[in-house]
Amino acid sequence: MPPPRLSVAIVCRDNITTIGRTIDSVKGLAEEIVAVDSGSTDGTIELLEAASARILHTDWKGHVATKQMALDACRGDWILALDSDESPLPELRESIRAAIAPAPPPGAADTGQPIAFEMNRKVFYKRRPLNHAWQPEWRLRLVRRGACHWAGLDPHDYLEPIAGANSGTVGRLTGDLRHDSFATFADHFAAQIRHGRTMAASLAARGERPSRLRLVTSPPAAFFKQLVLKGAWRDGTPGWLAATSAAIGTLAKHGALLEEAAQDGAPRGAGAEALEPSDVPRSR
Repeated sequence: MPPPRLSVAIVCRDNITTIGRTIDSVKGLAEEIVAVDSGSTDGTIELLEAASARILHTDWKGHVATKQMALDACRGDWILALDSDESPLPELRESIRAAIAPAPPPGAADTGQPIAFEMNRKVFYKRRPLNHAWQPEWRLRLVRRGACHWAGLDPHDYLEPIAGANSGTVGRLTGDLRHDSFATFADHFAAQIRHGRTMAASLAARGERPSRLRLVTSPPAAFFKQLVLKGAWRDGTPGWLAATSAAIGTLAKHGALLEEAAQDGAPRGAGAEALEPSDVPRSR
C-alpha cells in the first residue's frame, strides 16, 4: 500500500472532553491518525478506536520526547501535529488540503518548495475565540515526513526543521487552529503554575540561574504585553483574565527557579538573565 497522503499525530491522556472535536476536525482530511496515549482511563481510547486510529501506549516521557514518538510513528507524506485540544477550523482545513495537494516533486528541498507550514493557533473560551489575547500565535504544525523534529524545553515544545537535512522553505496557512485548552480560567491559572514549575526545572537542569530582578519585573511585563500591546482588553473580561494568566505563569517560573537554586545551595543573587518569559498557554 502507498503511504498515506496526510497523517495526524496526537499525544493524549484523559482528554475525553476535547479529543472528540480534534478527531472530527480531521475527518475527510487525514488518511491516518496516530495517537500516543499515556494511560487514559476516561474513554479517550474508545473514541480513538472508533476513529480507527493507530494507538501507541507509553509512559509519559515529557512533552518533547512523547510528541517526537508520535511524529516518528507516522507514515504519511505529510504530518499534521496536533494537541488533543486543538482542531483546524474550516478555512484552515481547506488551506491544509491545498498545501498537500501536489505530490512532493523530486528534489523539492533543493528547489525551495515548502517543507513545512505554520498556522495561527487561537484560544477559545466558552465556545468563543479570544481574538486579541495571545494573538497571533504562529505554530509550525504541518510538516513533510522526515523534515522536522520536536525541540524545546518541557513544557514549551516546538517543531523545527532538522538542521542540514534540507533547504526547503517554511510557509504560512490561512485560517485558525482552534485551541480549547481550558474550561475555566481558574483551571488555567493552576495549569500555568504547573507549567511554570516544569519550565523552571528544565531551566535549572540546563544550568540557568535565577534572577530576583526578573521575579519582580517579568510578571507585570507579561501582563502589560497581553493586555495593552496585544490588545487583550478588547476581548472583554476574558482578555483581562488571559493577561492575568500570563503574569501567573511567568511568576511561577521565576519563583520556582529561585527556589530550585536555593535548594541546591546556589548563589541567590540577581544572577544571569533567564530565558524570555513565555506567556502563551501550552497543553497536550
